[in-house]
Amino acid sequence: MSTVGQTMFVVDDDASVLKALGRLLRSAGYDARTFSSAQDFLAAHDPDVPGCAVFDLSMPGFDGLQLQEKLTCDGIARPIIFLTGNGSIPLSVKAMKGGAVDFLTKPVNREKLLSAITHALEVDATSRQEQDERKAVRCKLDKLTPREREVLIHVIAGRLNKQIAAELGTVEKTVKVHRGRVMSKLGVRSVAELVRLTERAGLMPQL
Repeated sequence: MSTVGQTMFVVDDDASVLKALGRLLRSAGYDARTFSSAQDFLAAHDPDVPGCAVFDLSMPGFDGLQLQEKLTCDGIARPIIFLTGNGSIPLSVKAMKGGAVDFLTKPVNREKLLSAITHALEVDATSRQEQDERKAVRCKLDKLTPREREVLIHVIAGRLNKQIAAELGTVEKTVKVHRGRVMSKLGVRSVAELVRLTERAGLMPQL
């Protein structure tokens, strides 16, 4: 994966470490944005910028795990690599459960860090692609009328036209018309495609 255009958000309260990490990442071709505190990072962070983050685990006031939790609470899926001078298994487990990509000890090995970053960028790219796909599907779903959306929910639950008609208090012929319009608006040709499409948007059938 090319490093061009990839942004690294680095947060560490140790000025010498922050400077060294910034220099290392820039020499590898990354756009390294360095911050000496979690607060400074949050004030400048743009979730729409592709890339990953490198957080110091232990920082005064607002540590790396709290920063991870803050991003998660805000719905921001930024891949994170943690660095620590005194790593512990419980903390690393907590960080990984929170979605961290890797957990490295200081002084960090250059190759290990760059390898972790490569993986984190792949995670970020996949996540952004999935987000784009979900948005595209939701835009299509927004074009459905309320009745078409009702029919859709019943179709992806596996119900037959006559069952849907009985449930909605209409006739089977009308359900067929709505069903056809749903398939046309969403650009699918089969129920299997319809199910896969709605799953990507997080739309679940009502069983």
